Parts: sequence; C-alpha cells; structure tokens
Amino acid sequence: MINGKKVVVVMPAYNAEKTLQATYDEIYKDLVDKVILVDDNSKDNTKEVAKKLNITTIVHKENLGYGGNQKSCYLAALKEGADIVIMVHPDYQYTPKLVPAMACMIAFGEYDAAIASRMLTNSALKGGMPLYKFIANKCLTLFQNIFMGQNLSEYHTGFRAFSREVLETLPLKECDNDFVFDNEMLALTFYHGFNVGEISCPTKYFPDASSINLKRSIKYGFGVLGVSLSYFLARLSIHKSKIFKKDARKLDINDEIEYYHHS
Repeated sequence: MINGKKVVVVMPAYNAEKTLQATYDEIYKDLVDKVILVDDNSKDNTKEVAKKLNITTIVHKENLGYGGNQKSCYLAALKEGADIVIMVHPDYQYTPKLVPAMACMIAFGEYDAAIASRMLTNSALKGGMPLYKFIANKCLTLFQNIFMGQNLSEYHTGFRAFSREVLETLPLKECDNDFVFDNEMLALTFYHGFNVGEISCPTKYFPDASSINLKRSIKYGFGVLGVSLSYFLARLSIHKSKIFKKDARKLDINDEIEYYHHS
C-alpha cells in the first residue's frame, strides 16, 4: 500500500516462461499488495513458472490477443479492490523497479495515470531498440501530439499505471483486442479529462523479450493513425467512433473472466 491505496501489479503474459522470474524478482513486494498474471493461452510453461512463484494466475481458455489479455488483467485487479493498477510486461523489457515511483505519482493525487517512457532519455537506442522502431515511435508520437493536443514523449510504452477511477470510467470493452489497445486506452484517458504523467525508463531488447514483427508493426502504425484521427474528430464532435460514444461499454466488476485455470 502507498498512502492508503492498494497497489496491484498485473502482468499480461504470453510465452513468458524464460523471463517471468527475473521480472517478478524485481517487483518491490513491500509496496505491492497483489500480483496477478493473465496467461493468454501460452504454448510454453508460463503458468507453471507463475505457480512456482505463487503468483495469482488466470489462464485464458483461448488466445484473446494483447488487448483482450489486458481487459482480463484490469478486470481481475478491480475485483481485487485495487486503487492503483500497474501493468508490467513479464518479458523483462522494462524494469519493475520503477513500480513504486509510478504508484506514488497516482497515490498522492498528482496524476490519474502514469507511463514509463523510453524516449525521455537515450535509453531506447542504448537498450537495443531497432532504429526503424525508434524513428517510427518518434514520428507517430509527433503525429499524435499534434492531433490529440498533448505533449507526451511517447505513446507506445507497455509500462503503465492507472487509478481505479480511470479503469472504471474508460469504455475498455469497446477497445481493440490487439496491440492498438494500448493506444486507444491512452487516447480515452485524455478524452475523459484525466492527467497523465511520465517517468523515464530504461529498456532492454534481447531475443527472449517479446516484440511484434515488421508486418504487425505496420498494422499497428496505421491503427495508431486511425486512433489519433478518431480522437480529433470526436473532440470536434464531427464524428464519434465506438470507443468515444457515450454508451460505449465499460468493464463491469460483475463480469466473469473466461478462463480454464485460476490459482
């Protein structure tokens, strides 16, 4: 707990058996009340490693995609009574040592959400980010800042923290089940008037760290452009896509998570 706020770390996992323990070992357990891992029907031994580490584990009946995995993560955290939820990728690309700092940004009321940016320093390229991804990140971020009226250093990090209020307000059920989910979630956070803070974060690129291939990266890039334009049009009340409509569906704490294994 931090400042009386219950802190829950969620880990959306897919084939993370080789990196899960290293990631988990760096979580500062004195301040984190609960760690929940959602295994998106991995083909390796992710759930067995999680069980060995005594992590609360949910295993999907079928692969729901990166966004679908996050929906289960956030719903499970809300069911646990979390006040602050921090998403940590179990592929060890981002260090969980920053979890307390990100939680404090929300716990003391300074921000409603926080992201760990690889672009605030030179850590991205130093950590091994491919040059084409670095350039694409910079270009997409510039485009998004212009069309969304913000000033983030990046929109594409997978290390994020949200208050309970944010998770209960955003219509996450309407969001994509693939990688563009992250971008939709940030756009919705701004659209609903929440404040987002940033913290500098080192990153590591290595063979066992998860990364999408060039084809999926291109698909993601076009998806990001679409989210930014949709946000722009919604703010001007010209056209509202489904995630920006008033009746868009939110997570419901009474909903059941589709799983075949839960421990």
